[in-house]
Amino acid sequence: MNSLPEMPVLGLTWGHVSPSLLALPPQDIILASDVFFEPEDFEDILTTVYFLMQKNPKVQLWSTYQVRSADWSLEALLYKWDMKCVRVPLASFDADREHIAASALPGRHTVEMLVISLAEASGSYTQLSGQHQPRDQLGTQAGFKMANSV
Repeated sequence: MNSLPEMPVLGLTWGHVSPSLLALPPQDIILASDVFFEPEDFEDILTTVYFLMQKNPKVQLWSTYQVRSADWSLEALLYKWDMKCVRVPLASFDADREHIAASALPGRHTVEMLVISLAEASGSYTQLSGQHQPRDQLGTQAGFKMANSV
């Protein structure tokens, strides 16, 4: 699909280290779509990601999510797990328009993209165009609320 080699997919239960997770080799990128759905799950998600970061400190979590509340925040958890968060403007890869991916959900939905990595990890994410572009550092430096568009 998409002219890519076969990509393994692993189902996870956030916050639980399963035998299949233990056997997983170091990863470069973790793709997660709309996993920041319920605030009570945020720490389990970051705990699992932190475990994977111990195998490869340069791994990044790339995630999109639908903004559901301006009061939800990752800031304290990012600080606790020594992580940083970079907000990726959807316009940077032409995804800032209605009906993206043929979705015609009723109403107005705000979708954000973020990249989470260890705070001390160097480098920046690679845009789909292949260029390296540093972004605003969010998280422990400036705060990050799930609805911010800083």
